[in-house]
Amino acid sequence: ASDGLASIAGVDLMNAIVDNHEAPMVISSVMKQKCTELGRRIVERGMDVAAGSAICRGDKNYLGNAYMSLPIAITVEGANIMTRSFQIIGQGLTRCHPHMLDLMQSLQMPQSEEKKAVEIFCKQFHKIVGHGLTNFFGSIGRGVNATVATKTRSKTAYKDGDKLLDYHEKQLLRLSANFALTADLCFTLGGSLKFQELLMGRLADALGAIYLGYATLHHYERRRGIDGLEAVTEHAMLRLEKEAQDALLTASDNFPGMLGPVASTVMKIGCFPLGNMTRPYKNPGDELSKEVSKLVTTPSEMRDFFQENLFMAPEGEMHQVSDLVRALPVCVEADMIASSLRREKRQPTEAEADKIAQADAIRDALIQVDVYEKFPTEMSEGYVRPALVGTEERLAELDRKNFDAVA
Repeated sequence: ASDGLASIAGVDLMNAIVDNHEAPMVISSVMKQKCTELGRRIVERGMDVAAGSAICRGDKNYLGNAYMSLPIAITVEGANIMTRSFQIIGQGLTRCHPHMLDLMQSLQMPQSEEKKAVEIFCKQFHKIVGHGLTNFFGSIGRGVNATVATKTRSKTAYKDGDKLLDYHEKQLLRLSANFALTADLCFTLGGSLKFQELLMGRLADALGAIYLGYATLHHYERRRGIDGLEAVTEHAMLRLEKEAQDALLTASDNFPGMLGPVASTVMKIGCFPLGNMTRPYKNPGDELSKEVSKLVTTPSEMRDFFQENLFMAPEGEMHQVSDLVRALPVCVEADMIASSLRREKRQPTEAEADKIAQADAIRDALIQVDVYEKFPTEMSEGYVRPALVGTEERLAELDRKNFDAVA
């Protein structure tokens, strides 16, 4: 559910940016890589739930085509392995830094403007150093403040929407400062950065998690009022903050290059000044996960939200997803009746018995898989399985001419 919310939020924010006539190269790469990976994770979890019905091809298999088409989304327009390990940070480090692009352009100025180029280079270089120092001390300050806020925060604080937004905005500001410091340290690698795929992949993970975090908060601000949205938003934000924190930690543990040990130490001091104490983000607890699970497995406003823009076939037309959506309220009501009957130790009324029977019939129909007496290619006239042709040829060469004789 939280993966789905993060994907929807990312798409909504990206659409808003594009509608504003912007062309965000780095964010489009982040969206392509993160959303296809989230989609793969969602479908794989769906395969676990659907079990055997998801591997039997046919009209009743509503996941098989999605599962088989995911590699297309992951590989086209730049495979995710390239997008994550090169494109996002390769573009982002240049295009998103406030001073780097001007510095690079100064190196490309003609020789006739050498004096001006040197002035621009020195000016931008000093700005880059100042920017790095600002990020270093800002990262330390935000890290300590964010840790204190996390350690003192109640587990139910997310139920207040204003507090939810305020807390997570501060955590994303802290992670953004950590990321900015790390990006500045990457300049110590010079041109060899493009060969450091592992480092760039981890930074892409951190940047993607931060972007989706902001997108999720933007989405909550626009859609707040849906019952249960606070819980799912909290679940998504905790996972994204943990992902960004882990990516930055792994990057600091494995910073490459001749100055790698120095850069690693500076990064650890800047991002995690008090060690483990300033790495406060954890995955959602069981209670929150159970609450989110209940919201999407029982009739609720949150489940209705996820059903928006979902194709629903007309009543009576076979469409597995539509049938599953319509079956849920009936089955939940029947389960509640069955629970009350067991609790009250009584027999069902006629109406209750009809509802239970209806739910049983729906369940029985939905768990069925596609069954074929023959493989589709075998239905053509005169078709003989190749294996049987070979068997007949071998039997013809033997003294015993049929299976019964061999037995």
